[in-house]
Amino acid sequence: MEADGETDIVYDCVIAGGHAIDPESRLDAVRNIGLRGGKIAAIATAPLRGRATIDARGLIVAPGFIDVHSHGTTAETYRLQSLDGVTTTLELELGTSDVAAWYRQRSEGERINYGVSVGHIKVRMSVMHDSGDWMPVDAGAYGVAVPAQIREIVEGIETGLAEGALCIGAGFPYTPAATREELLAVFSVAARTKTPVHLHITPGVDGLREALSLAAETGAPLQVVHLNSSALGETPVMLAMIEAARADGHDVTAEAYPYAAGMTEIQSATIQDIYRTAPNERLAELEWPRTGERLNRESFDRYSSIGGPIVVHTNTEQMVAAAIKSPLTMIASDAYWQSGTGHPRRVPAMRDKGRLRIGADADITIFDQTEVMDRSTYREPSLPPVGIRHVIVNGVSVVADGQPVEDVAPGKPVRADLGTPLE
Repeated sequence: MEADGETDIVYDCVIAGGHAIDPESRLDAVRNIGLRGGKIAAIATAPLRGRATIDARGLIVAPGFIDVHSHGTTAETYRLQSLDGVTTTLELELGTSDVAAWYRQRSEGERINYGVSVGHIKVRMSVMHDSGDWMPVDAGAYGVAVPAQIREIVEGIETGLAEGALCIGAGFPYTPAATREELLAVFSVAARTKTPVHLHITPGVDGLREALSLAAETGAPLQVVHLNSSALGETPVMLAMIEAARADGHDVTAEAYPYAAGMTEIQSATIQDIYRTAPNERLAELEWPRTGERLNRESFDRYSSIGGPIVVHTNTEQMVAAAIKSPLTMIASDAYWQSGTGHPRRVPAMRDKGRLRIGADADITIFDQTEVMDRSTYREPSLPPVGIRHVIVNGVSVVADGQPVEDVAPGKPVRADLGTPLE
């Protein structure tokens, strides 16, 4: 939607002369954009007047980037993501067991918009009294839930949804003792409330087949997270499986991240179950990011006793390209951050995001397409990119001329309507 400029209006800010791109309306042209009251108020070919003006000539003006899969959601990571052009970040795989508390902890304001799922992993850890801090390491991973505990897990998930969780998060490799009865109970909640399950599947074709079966049997919407790291060399096959499920009328979507390595906790079940008895050649797939060393039997055992994040080099650039080029997938970072170590990577509140149109939230990223490039590595994951010039969240600049703006917190919570199932 476009509007001619009204010369008697003075906007809070004008983005002047940038090449505006909007995926919904297919706008792809030079425009002037006026912001007022945290919203996009004008998109015009004629000049606009503003109390502040951003000269965007020669730059791309795009809807702010939305990351649907990000971990370590703290003020520090929000700052890093804003420098990447991210205006909304969502923790939808691992999630939390206490949705109300999660939002309450951020109620004084953040740099960017934020939201969370209620996580099966986290709720299970609480019900099973797991001793892990971030991922399950004992009963939450390896304990079989009895019927009373399954009911408690279901009740915890229902409570989280009632408190505004955006979806249900799950990760089968992290909870290998969860029975099909338990997983069906979780998926049944999703089906009843029309809530997507954002699922880290068990790796491989059989893992996707299991997830599609649960979704089909219950009617639950399903999002397969980081498809490429779960599929590896079977990425084309698994994309075809998702396409076939969609053709049969099932609500299945997927995401992928543009990296050939992933990151998780060395003490997690998904690492221990695979590498506990692996030979040195297989252990060399693992990197301890604080030193950059590839692991062997001695170092794997030593770091397993300490605990901490591990980089997993198991993918290929060809499979990453196959995943991110597919129209079936959206891009998500699966970003991870813990004490300076990290990985460089349908809700009412989202209806006005991800768009350049009049009335949309003024979440905007302005970048130089000839320069934009990441610089972060597994050893230095906090290096900011180049080429991201300006980032605006709800009408407020959080990055200006490539530098973070200090002492601003315009980010707002993204949550489902309290007490109302997602639709």
